[in-house]
Amino acid sequence: MTSAQSELERLYCEVVELGGGAGLPSQVDFNRNDKNVQALLLRQPAKRFGLTLPDVSASPELQSKPQSKSKPTTQLRKPVNEPVSEPPIAQRLAGCQLRGEGIQCSEVVYELVGNRTLASLDDGVLEPSNRLGILPFDGARSDDEAVRSYLSVAYDRYIPKMLAIGLGANTMSFTAFHNAFHTLERGGVDFSERMERAYELLKQDRRTLSVKTGKHDDLPENLSLCDTINRDVIVCDNVGTNWVFVRTH
Repeated sequence: MTSAQSELERLYCEVVELGGGAGLPSQVDFNRNDKNVQALLLRQPAKRFGLTLPDVSASPELQSKPQSKSKPTTQLRKPVNEPVSEPPIAQRLAGCQLRGEGIQCSEVVYELVGNRTLASLDDGVLEPSNRLGILPFDGARSDDEAVRSYLSVAYDRYIPKMLAIGLGANTMSFTAFHNAFHTLERGGVDFSERMERAYELLKQDRRTLSVKTGKHDDLPENLSLCDTINRDVIVCDNVGTNWVFVRTH
């Protein structure tokens, strides 16, 4: 608390002190975000403990800058190329609605997924042959366009791979994915190699450790928080929580 430099940082400390820090980033990572993102991160846990969220719109610093979009991932991700025979998924989502734990579209339904039991996993998914397979980044980190393109492709691979080992409720948001890339690469660590090692450790843990198989307690507020991975997977996030919806067949 003594190191807090703003009302939002003090609120972060209060939430953690009350036991609500499980879904929040570390204090160092939290402080790196701008005030809009910090407010998004704290909105749900603050509400849970009856704490008042500061009005970030009143900050002169924020008023002098363009307001951030409600969903940081939309600022970072690029549209995924769709097969010529398929209309872009973003267009199909325009006619969709959130309904409880699903996204109802005119022709298909996407259902929210949680973690799966070990017994329900497909054969071989925990074997060494099942690799995450993210390629190394060979561009310049200062090239924002190259980084966005690279991370978009990498994230589109990461989400289905996490679903394969039954961890749909424990995926990183694209914002966290993006931040991890810059943190690791800035520290001289190859992002793809570290992610591969992490995926291998997750597979090892799945063989011996049980996971909470329930889904998230809360749900996305609207489809503006959502993005598409492929025609079968939609991901929504409010920075603090990542929800994965899978198309039913």
